[in-house]
Amino acid sequence: MQLKETFERVKRASKSLALLSDEQRNSILNAVADAIVNNQERILKANAQDLAKMEKSNPLYDRLQLTESRLEGIAADMRNVATLPTPLGHITKQKTLPNGLRLCRISVPFGVIGMIYEARPNVTFDVFSLCFKSGNACVLKGGKDADCSNREEVALIHEILEHYGVSKDVVALLPATHEATGEMLNAVGYVDLCIPRGGRKLIDFVRDTARIPVIETGAGVVNTYFDKDGDLEMGKAIINNAKTRRVSVCNALDCLLVHTDRLHDLEEIVTPMAGKNVIIYADEQAYAAIEGKYPYLEHATAESFGTEFMDYKLAIKTVANLEEALDHIDQNGSGHSESIITMNEQTARQFQAHVDAACVYWNAPTSFTDGAQFGLGAEIGISTQKLGPRGPMALEEITTYKWLIEGEGQVRP
Repeated sequence: MQLKETFERVKRASKSLALLSDEQRNSILNAVADAIVNNQERILKANAQDLAKMEKSNPLYDRLQLTESRLEGIAADMRNVATLPTPLGHITKQKTLPNGLRLCRISVPFGVIGMIYEARPNVTFDVFSLCFKSGNACVLKGGKDADCSNREEVALIHEILEHYGVSKDVVALLPATHEATGEMLNAVGYVDLCIPRGGRKLIDFVRDTARIPVIETGAGVVNTYFDKDGDLEMGKAIINNAKTRRVSVCNALDCLLVHTDRLHDLEEIVTPMAGKNVIIYADEQAYAAIEGKYPYLEHATAESFGTEFMDYKLAIKTVANLEEALDHIDQNGSGHSESIITMNEQTARQFQAHVDAACVYWNAPTSFTDGAQFGLGAEIGISTQKLGPRGPMALEEITTYKWLIEGEGQVRP
């Protein structure tokens, strides 16, 4: 491995994190947050270099772009992480055996967490804050689209760590190459856990290639079902927010399922999206309901459903009942976030009980699927798998545990 020395340094540095108190970690996190705000010009200059290489029409442009307000938000999230209780040293189980052995299970860091992500420079700061607070070192592998931004951010973090006498090797940024991804995924004995955060192609590659443990953060193919008993004004607001708030994020709406009894309301539901030039791919019934009434209308194809658009695009499918909506989600959802809009509690409870996703909403937009919104401070990713963490992952989800056993000379018969 060409990067073996890097992995070795990070692994060694991870041991030193155990010597820091939670108060020291919090002080460093607050210092980095201050540095983000005080060095906005420096970070934005590097980000501008990345943005200059990408077309504004690229759906990833919004994810890539940093602004003063976004940097202030990132700093605020980091300060929030510093205020959260430490996830370490929690006693999760304890008991005394009949032979007198005392058992105690406590939460501990994984050690070294590898993070692979694409054009998301905010992730660099988010991952550092969560890993550092939880006592984990991190190896970051960003995409080439955000490489200038990521390198400036990591340089800033390193400056603060060195000022506080902490090894800068607790955070390492790998080259933005495909080969570096492969080396991380084969860093057995050095990287304890890998979390990929990006599109389906990246996640599939990581899952199929990795020789180290992986937590899969799946693509977000998101559906919302507008039921026959849905409130129109509520539905308009929820659907518009879920689709247009930020189209490039994984919790953005991709497909609207509408009950046949509410097709007469479809024009009013979708009209707010015309202001954002959202292209609608509608099935035959939905197309007929809004033909000539919505300016950006196209016929849906089979590929329109089950697609994560990450763009100002939306599929619409008509369903006759709840069962059809559930069947569509079963076939086309990704297990990320799904929502129902209805005033019928029985229908809502059926929907929430049946839908197999990490986050299932009733009368709220899927845009809330976010670690900070869930009160977790920030997130390292949104897991769609069932083994281990599920949904937004933050401090608790990036710790493991160990057993401490105390005896008084007992031996096993």
